[in-house]
Amino acid sequence: MEMKVISRDSSPGSSDLDSDQSENERGRWGRKMDYMLSMIGYCVGLGNIWRFPYLCMRNGGGAFLIPFLLFLMVCGLPLYFLEVSLGQFTGKGCFHVWEACPLFKGIGVGMVCVLFVVTLYYNIINTWTLFYMGSSFFSPVPWTRCDEEWNTPACINDRPTATSNGTLMNVSVSSIHSNYSTTVGILNGTKVVGITSEEQFWFNHILDLSDGLHDIGTLNWRLTLCFLIAWIVVCLCLIKGVKSLGKVVYVTATLPYLLLTVILIKGLTLPGSMDGIVFYIRPDFNKLANIQVWLEAGLQVFYSLGPVNQYHYILQVWLEAGLQVFYSLGPGWGPLITMASYNKFNNDCYRDSITLTLISEGTSIFGGFAIFTIIGYMSHLAGKPVEDVVQAGPGLAFLVYPEALSQLPFPNLWAVMFFVMLFSVGLDSQFAPLEGCLSAVSDMFPRLRRHKALLSIVSCVFFFLVGLVLCTSAGLYVFQLLDWYIAAFSLPLFGMLECLIFGWIYGAENMSRDIEIMIGRSVPVYMRILWCIVTPLLLMLLLIFSLYTYRPPMVGSYTYPGYARAFGWMIALLPLVPIPICAYQVLRRSNGDTLYQKFRESLKPSEDWRPVSTTESEKYNVESRFPPGDMKSTILRNVLGRES
Repeated sequence: MEMKVISRDSSPGSSDLDSDQSENERGRWGRKMDYMLSMIGYCVGLGNIWRFPYLCMRNGGGAFLIPFLLFLMVCGLPLYFLEVSLGQFTGKGCFHVWEACPLFKGIGVGMVCVLFVVTLYYNIINTWTLFYMGSSFFSPVPWTRCDEEWNTPACINDRPTATSNGTLMNVSVSSIHSNYSTTVGILNGTKVVGITSEEQFWFNHILDLSDGLHDIGTLNWRLTLCFLIAWIVVCLCLIKGVKSLGKVVYVTATLPYLLLTVILIKGLTLPGSMDGIVFYIRPDFNKLANIQVWLEAGLQVFYSLGPVNQYHYILQVWLEAGLQVFYSLGPGWGPLITMASYNKFNNDCYRDSITLTLISEGTSIFGGFAIFTIIGYMSHLAGKPVEDVVQAGPGLAFLVYPEALSQLPFPNLWAVMFFVMLFSVGLDSQFAPLEGCLSAVSDMFPRLRRHKALLSIVSCVFFFLVGLVLCTSAGLYVFQLLDWYIAAFSLPLFGMLECLIFGWIYGAENMSRDIEIMIGRSVPVYMRILWCIVTPLLLMLLLIFSLYTYRPPMVGSYTYPGYARAFGWMIALLPLVPIPICAYQVLRRSNGDTLYQKFRESLKPSEDWRPVSTTESEKYNVESRFPPGDMKSTILRNVLGRES
């Protein structure tokens, strides 16, 4: 199926590109709103729902917003703006924008490697959500029952509460299962141990979890069916590329806001909800007081650091804020470049970057209010402090929320609403990595652009078949292993290299001139300073301390064996391997008699580095991008836009 080019905008200043492209070209967003909603959908992911509230709670409440917003401005926004500018200027995906500095073409290949692995495993989250969504139509909701085939004698379908005379109520446990025993309450200093019905539904019914990677088990046919449905939905949404995606996001990107608002309003009517909100926003500035918080980093998005001393804990606060911004906005992965490459050439990408970063990260803050009304309600029901019912990751979405929703009036309605919201958010996060992979393939083989539908179908079938291992009894272990390692070290490195390449090697001044061709004004000085100095320094710290704080992955009490950790390190290094390989190939083909001459030539833009606009490309002179000058003038020109 051919991608038809959208007609050119008749507004002033849009007289350059669209009519120059034939029907088999990459295509364009039909409307500006298609692009905006797609970017919001990509950036507003499940981490906004199940990670940000947790980080805010444990890192000083409202005080956490100070480093969060600061990192948003000095790290998230500059990288975001840089990547969308690259995509829009070149009209190419992350695989081909490195013609500005051919020596580092391997970064584009590495980004595609990350996208490939993420695309492979991410849809299993949507699969779990579909499973819960379908189960939400049964009354009573099945995760509240202890008389199903997947339940064990240790099942507890109500949290224990104590009466005035000290006896326990609502406990229906006859024996303790050694593998999954959980402390569900404390009475008179004595722990009450059992397995909640929500945990058994999750571990025994949905996951059918085995004892480890060594026990793959069989395919769970229910989960496999949901996995197939999830991939069919993704395929249909992307079957015409950005043309169909631009229509789908009107639902998937806006529905979560509507449902979050409804959940917030309902949550505010529940007892204990205000306790949750107060706990969420209550500032604890003591956790921000130490200046050394700027010096340590930990990839908390993937790592559970376990018990730490108070000093070490204080040092994580600012850096977790930076990591949350970095991973939620998504620079360094490649989808930002790909999505922006479908923009009109003269689109104001600077204004869009500011708007989209504020909307995307504002969603994290807004979602926190909705989430903590429910958490406050759970705290009220259990008679426990708020912090004892909060956790990050899938456990929050698939254990804590289902339990809370089952306590509400009309639990089926609220469960369906909640999991529809999660599915919408998850779909948006799945679209961008897959489109990044498809764009890389079609950019490499332009003839495939005429067969976008076939390419999408074949790709989705491939990812479905390979991803079936995630539907086995060891699926959760495979998911955690891939998620733990794939982006652990490559993303901060890619982001840092982007800043160094376009800040110093190609030059912030040259990049500013290219952006000025598109939007009619140069890059502000503060953005140049961030590109050249502040942002790469912060990302270097993230990279260094991600190695320093490394801990092997775990699932509950299960520790991965040595061979699994070795495979994980292979996954972590996979995106980095193409960098030296591609650099060697470029050096071999570069002009020059000596290695030094070849090296100098490989740092210069190739003839393929030019604007996607046909009109501007004809006038563009690659050689003029490198004005001569000494070190001092080069620094002043890149950072301040002047040579003296």
